[in-house]
Amino acid sequence: MTESLSKLSNEGFNELPSHVWPRNACRQEDGVVTIAGVPLPEIAEEYGTPVFVVDEDDFRSRCRDMAEAFGGPSNVHYASKAFLTRRIARWVDEEGLSLDVASENELRLALAANFPAARITAHGNNKTASFLRLCVTAGVGHVVIDSAQELELLDMIARSENATQEVWIRVKPGVEAHTHEFIATSHEDQKFGFSLASGSAWAAAVAAQNAENLELSGLHCHVGSQVFDADGFKLAAERVLELYSRIHAELGISLPYLDLGGGYGIAYTEDEQPLDVNAVAQDLLTSVGKMAAELGIEAPTVVVEPGRAIAGPSTVTVYEVGTIKDVHVDDETTRRYISVDGGMSDNIRPALYGSEYDARVVSRFTDEEPITSRVVGSHCESGDIIINNAQYPSDVATGDFMGVAATGAYCYAMSSNYNLFGRPAVVSVRSGQVTPMLKRETIDDFLARESFEA
Repeated sequence: MTESLSKLSNEGFNELPSHVWPRNACRQEDGVVTIAGVPLPEIAEEYGTPVFVVDEDDFRSRCRDMAEAFGGPSNVHYASKAFLTRRIARWVDEEGLSLDVASENELRLALAANFPAARITAHGNNKTASFLRLCVTAGVGHVVIDSAQELELLDMIARSENATQEVWIRVKPGVEAHTHEFIATSHEDQKFGFSLASGSAWAAAVAAQNAENLELSGLHCHVGSQVFDADGFKLAAERVLELYSRIHAELGISLPYLDLGGGYGIAYTEDEQPLDVNAVAQDLLTSVGKMAAELGIEAPTVVVEPGRAIAGPSTVTVYEVGTIKDVHVDDETTRRYISVDGGMSDNIRPALYGSEYDARVVSRFTDEEPITSRVVGSHCESGDIIINNAQYPSDVATGDFMGVAATGAYCYAMSSNYNLFGRPAVVSVRSGQVTPMLKRETIDDFLARESFEA
């Protein structure tokens, strides 16, 4: 857990950083924060806390921003692992984007939402035969091959279904993005993909081209998550394009697609800035075109996979403040512990990655002087910390509603039932209206899953 200290004045604490909070969030004259015209305290009172509140227009607008930056919606694949429901899938479909799935159940949910299978790409390092067969029978657009074993299995399944499956090869270009070790995905010593350096990526491309029931149409790579340095994307593209050149020269084919993954960073705190997507896209597409020209090959269509950059900023988690405790740290420091009624079961990222967030009281103005504070959850775990070290107004009180911004990606998706906490409700807001998206889990849900006879 990091020890950075966020210092906010009273006035600053009441302001909402526009680059962190949803685009339709604002604080009203009475101090209450609204999103899309809906007061967050009203949502908290109706649906309970914690509750995830998704700004639908914010989500949709970021879909359009990505589409504009990368040459059209067909070139943008929403990474559903960030957060997926049937409603989310329908938004993505209506905005014209494609969809990435990383499990059989993600695929089944997308199909249940009537998402066009031809615009779905399937990922995963350990795809089961059941998952691969569903990809083939449902007509999934692309399967990203992650191992030689998978390539053989998919070819066999496609043959048994009398079908031809279009595939991309996942390549490790040996580019390590400046990110947390657990979410860096392009270095050699990790589970994903085929190595450029060892030659296994070339061997996989040859095997895919020779497979009777597979059609090789592109290569894929991913440099990491929450990346702010665009140079990593460019270097990865340049290295992978060298494989395109070899495939063209020795196999006599031109692959139409290059999928450069996602990982575009967002701002979680006031002092961070999100990646400039337009600038990165322009730089990246120019670089790919230039490199392809130098290699004497036709530039492939660049595909990207944003998940966090679309879903993350769209959502706020609302908690109710409970116990407040002052803890003596040393002779000079007392830290105030502000407990809320959720924590690591609905947001594991601070405990897992040391992630930082922006949290504000959303039910009123706060007026008192700031003091050293820590926002913690309600779980039986000392590492259950949401905001590790910040200066919060001393009048934050039990019963206040506190909103944590930028929780749309990898919070609900990675949620758990630790301490038998039920996963929170999720609602979307648009034009002053609230639409339930996911129900809150209750003890009845837990008991219904048990196989127990009295």
